[in-house]
Amino acid sequence: MSNTVGVVMTTRVVAGLVEEHRLHGELREFPENLDATNGLIEVPTESLCDILCDAIATLAATSDASVKAAGVAMPGYLHQGVMLDSPNLPQLKGARVCESLRAGLDKRGLSLGLSVFNDADAVAAGIAATRGQMDRSIRVWTIGNGIGYGRYPWTEGPWEGGHTVVTLDPRENYCGCGGRGHLEGVMGHRAMRLRFLDMEPDEVFAAARKGDRRCAEFVDLWHRALAAATASQIHLEGASRFYYTGRDIQRLDLPRLKQYLYEMIKMSPLQNYVVEVLPEDPSLAVVGAGVAALLESRC
Repeated sequence: MSNTVGVVMTTRVVAGLVEEHRLHGELREFPENLDATNGLIEVPTESLCDILCDAIATLAATSDASVKAAGVAMPGYLHQGVMLDSPNLPQLKGARVCESLRAGLDKRGLSLGLSVFNDADAVAAGIAATRGQMDRSIRVWTIGNGIGYGRYPWTEGPWEGGHTVVTLDPRENYCGCGGRGHLEGVMGHRAMRLRFLDMEPDEVFAAARKGDRRCAEFVDLWHRALAAATASQIHLEGASRFYYTGRDIQRLDLPRLKQYLYEMIKMSPLQNYVVEVLPEDPSLAVVGAGVAALLESRC
């Protein structure tokens, strides 16, 4: 029977009941009438917390079994229940997320375990859970409006891999955090729209395939940047398996990425890495948040 709720907030809020390391029933979106143009970027912090609490309460009420815990995943640097920074949802910066969520659940008459996670960490936990690899180390890049770096098992630290420095060019200042030379400043959807004011990101990749020089050079930079960030993590943490997924994963040319990784990683003990692309699947982060909520409490 279902015993946890997983909730994920990125450009929207999706949630589901989680049972035995898998989704039980369908994913639900909250609120259902969300403005698709602006998403959550203009929603005040208090209202965001209300949306999250409503999602948990709604799903808990539909469960056939007692819900033991809820896991909430969101973008940004979370530490001891406080959102220290969140470039893609800046209104959350400084928010006492755990405190606000607990108060909201208490107001709704719910007493259950509560944990909050970075959204990319939830994806890593979801991959581990759904593939029966809870005993392995999982690392994942999520490619979308921002670039997330997720790890399972979770360990203390910011792990803001999307802000890995991949270029020393001082003109590379498109990252939402304001830093220069960041991976997200090259690959992020928002950053690409700032770079190509006359083209949408999908148009840039389409033009590159047709031979447009400016676009082709950027697509090459895009892949080299991801390879550089991956290679840096391998040099720091060792080889093993890396996954790539997310809303914009269709832009990734895996053979090109592998070639650049081959050029960047030459120490033989570090060459036994494996890279794999996973189609976008919102349920991965939901399952990961629900499963991780039972394993540890971060509130």
